[in-house]
Amino acid sequence: MDLPINSFKRAIKAGCQQIGLWSSLPSHVTVEVLAGAGFDWLLLDTEHAANELPMVYSQLQAAASGGSAHPVVRLPWNDAVMIKRFLDAGAQTLLLPMVETAEEARRAVAATRYPPQGIRGFAGGARASRFGRVKDYHARAHEELCVLVQVETRLGLQNLDAIACVEGIDGVFIGPGDLSAALGFLGQQKHPEIVATIEAAIRRVRELGNAPGTLTSDEALARRYIDAGCLFTAVGVDISLLARGAEALAARFKQP
Repeated sequence: MDLPINSFKRAIKAGCQQIGLWSSLPSHVTVEVLAGAGFDWLLLDTEHAANELPMVYSQLQAAASGGSAHPVVRLPWNDAVMIKRFLDAGAQTLLLPMVETAEEARRAVAATRYPPQGIRGFAGGARASRFGRVKDYHARAHEELCVLVQVETRLGLQNLDAIACVEGIDGVFIGPGDLSAALGFLGQQKHPEIVATIEAAIRRVRELGNAPGTLTSDEALARRYIDAGCLFTAVGVDISLLARGAEALAARFKQP
């Protein structure tokens, strides 16, 4: 059995736009449904969602059977132990929050590499290696792993160039929510200053030869970020789609 190909990593390395959806519901059923909806990638969230490793394990299985959307797992923190566990579960692309320095970015990369290149702990029969069936998994795993980091603070922005240039960092996600809070515009992700800051960061990441990403459910704003050079763009959130759709349906029948 060969090492599974990371289609998402290959696409962003080739400069191909990847449209994604945020998946915050802790359900393998919704992931299976969304995986076949036509998106290039799904963000399986464990930072701001009631989602833990056993459910993500099931969600990874559901994504594999449900369609072609590539699962990207966002961990709650840039932590080597968490990284090890989710990689063993079969996640090939990780999004790590609140990375503020090049050193933090280097630690993230090291946690995804086996010695001597890194510090990832050895597991012989995990799902990642298809239970030991992938030939030379431990020597080649890094080839198909994708490390994305979130820049979402003032310090992160100050160190954007250094972070984006760390070897092994495959993409830099500009986090609009925390960034707007950090810059004094809490909850105002569409404020002109925030939008301009995100656009500038996207352009800079592309200039440095890396892949920028972000999230917005505003279609016009998403297209604006894509025009600025964003390569992996999340354009909605499953909970919002469910809530707003349900509200709209109820309102149509309950209006006087």
